[in-house]
Amino acid sequence: MALALWGARDFDRTVRRRPLGLTFAPPVSILKPIKGIDQRMYAGFVSHCRQQYAGEYEILFGVSSMDDPAVPEIRRLMAEFPASAIRLVECPQRLGTSGKVSNLIQMLGEARHEHVIINDSDILVSPNYLSRVMQCFTAPGTAKNNAPVGMVTAPYIGHTAERAGLWSRLEALGISTEFFPGVLTARRLEGGIRFGLGSTLAMTRTALAAAGGLEPLVECLADDYEMGARIAAAGYRVELCDEVVETSVPAYSFRGFAEHQLRWSRSTRDSRKMGYVGLGVTYCVPWAMLAVIASGFELWSFTLLTLAVLARVSVALAVGVGILRDGQVLRDLWLLPLRDLFGLGFWAWSFADDTIVWRGERFHLRNGRLVRG
Repeated sequence: MALALWGARDFDRTVRRRPLGLTFAPPVSILKPIKGIDQRMYAGFVSHCRQQYAGEYEILFGVSSMDDPAVPEIRRLMAEFPASAIRLVECPQRLGTSGKVSNLIQMLGEARHEHVIINDSDILVSPNYLSRVMQCFTAPGTAKNNAPVGMVTAPYIGHTAERAGLWSRLEALGISTEFFPGVLTARRLEGGIRFGLGSTLAMTRTALAAAGGLEPLVECLADDYEMGARIAAAGYRVELCDEVVETSVPAYSFRGFAEHQLRWSRSTRDSRKMGYVGLGVTYCVPWAMLAVIASGFELWSFTLLTLAVLARVSVALAVGVGILRDGQVLRDLWLLPLRDLFGLGFWAWSFADDTIVWRGERFHLRNGRLVRG
C-alpha cells in the first residue's frame, strides 16, 4: 500500500505537472474494432466525434461482417456527423485466434495517418481527449530514458449503471482501487511504463513497425500489454497520459464476473509472471482478517487489521478519487474488504487452470497465446 501511494505521488509530480507542447496536433487515425453492441457504445462513438482538436482526424470502425448488429449504429453516427471523417471497414479475414487483432491489421492498411489511436468500442472520452493524448508525444525524457515517445496510453475507470448489481460494482471498484494502483506501482518501481492499456493505445506507425507490427499479436490475449512492451523493447518510450477515459461495466451475473476476472488474472499471470506471484501478498485486508482468526482473536491482530484497512482506504481515496476522479469509489468504499477477498480468491484460482472465456469463445492460454479448445 505504501508503494502504491508512492507511485500515486510520483504520477502527480511527474505527469500532471510536466511541460508539454500545447500546439502539437498531428493528423490522427482512430481505429475501433467492433463486435456486437456494448453498453453505452453509441455515446462513446459520439464522444469521439465531438473532439476539440486543432488537427485533422479520422475514425475507422472495423467489423468482421456487414451483418454485425453494430453496423446500423455506425451508419447512424455517420448520418448524425456528416462533417466527420468516419469510415466503416469490413475485415472479412480471420488471420488468427484474436478476432480483434485480425480486424486491426486490416484496418491499419486503410488508415491514412502516421499517428494511430486504438481503443475499445465502448470507450467514452472528453472533448479534449485527442489534444491531451497527442501532447504527450512531446513529453520530455529523463536522464535515464531520453528515447523518443513511441506510445501513449491512458488510465480508465469502469462506469456502472445507477442500479448496477453487486458484481458490476465490485469490478468497477477493482479497476480504480486495485488495478490502477498496481499500474502506478509498476511505473514507479520500473522507472516508467513498459506496457499498454487497452483503453488507449496511441502510437506512431514507425514505432509499431519497429516493434514488429500487429501480425505477431494475432494469437495473443494481452495484445495491448504486448504492443506497449514490444514498442518499449524497440527503443521507444511509453508515456502514461493523465487523461482519464471511461469504459462500461456490464450487468454481470456471478458467472460473467468470474469469467472476466479470471481472464484478466490469467492474462496478467502470463504477461508478468514473477510480479504476478508477488501480487498475492498485496491483498493486505484479507491476510489481516486471516491473522485475526489464526491468532485466536488476540488484541494485536485487531490492531494489525485496523492498520491494514486504513492503508487500503488511503490507496483507494488517493488513486481512485484523487487521481482518477471516480466518484463511484466513495459510493462503494464499504465494499473494499469484499472486493479484496474476491481479488485474493481469483489470484489463487488463476493458477488452477489456463482456460479463458472471451466474448463467448473458449480458449486455452499457452505462453501468452490463445489456443482454441
